[in-house]
Amino acid sequence: MQNNLEQLKSYDFKFKKSLGQNFLFDSNITDKIVKYSLPLSNTVIEIGPGAGTLTKSILKLNVNKIILIEKDQSLVKLLENLKEKHDSIEIYNKDALSLPIWKLGNGTREVIANLPYNISTKILTNLLRNSSNFSKLTMMFQKEVANRIIANPGSKNYGRLSVISQLNTRAKILFDIPDTAFFPKPRIQSSLVQFTPYENKIYNFNFQNMEQLTRLVFSKRRKMLRTIFKKEGGASFLNSISIDPNIRPENLSLEDFCKLEFSLRRI
Repeated sequence: MQNNLEQLKSYDFKFKKSLGQNFLFDSNITDKIVKYSLPLSNTVIEIGPGAGTLTKSILKLNVNKIILIEKDQSLVKLLENLKEKHDSIEIYNKDALSLPIWKLGNGTREVIANLPYNISTKILTNLLRNSSNFSKLTMMFQKEVANRIIANPGSKNYGRLSVISQLNTRAKILFDIPDTAFFPKPRIQSSLVQFTPYENKIYNFNFQNMEQLTRLVFSKRRKMLRTIFKKEGGASFLNSISIDPNIRPENLSLEDFCKLEFSLRRI
């Protein structure tokens, strides 16, 4: 870790809390992350590469193309030096939220990233909206967020992220990463989550409508469904689509959400 810090100091780099910068410097862990991502796709996209420790682990596998998206201009100089040694690297000095990541590169593509935690759920939503363009997504989140992503109906963690993640992909936590592996040391624990998009669509729904639906119902998660959908007909509406009007949002299955989304679309 010390060598990486010294390298950053040589570039007069200063950590920016506003960009959610907590760099992963442990190469044993970054090697493990890449191992769980095998086989690598034709294009690997890394969001927020920071000092490039994960980038170097990816490069050990002789990837055909690796695209780095780094918003911080002061880090791009460091990454440019890495690019000089590897023709496979392409760098975008952009905000990941403003880029159509699902269109970058050629052939099959995947994301491997230690996401900036302050925008991790926004990035995830953008990628899920376009999940069919990726072979897989292997990304780090706060452990709390990771638990919400994989949560099942009926659990306290089940919510909007659970639904939109699991409707489009098979999501699983690969392993947890201790705070000591980062610098600066974050105040939270982290987990690596992998999303594998379904090859054949399992659920029929409109993603934008589902985002709005899940945002609505989980903002009223302590209310019964008959109250939430009172304007649509309440209990009679819900009974007509075989959904118990007396349950709360956290008890809705993925199939129930699809029935709701389809029925609301027709009203």
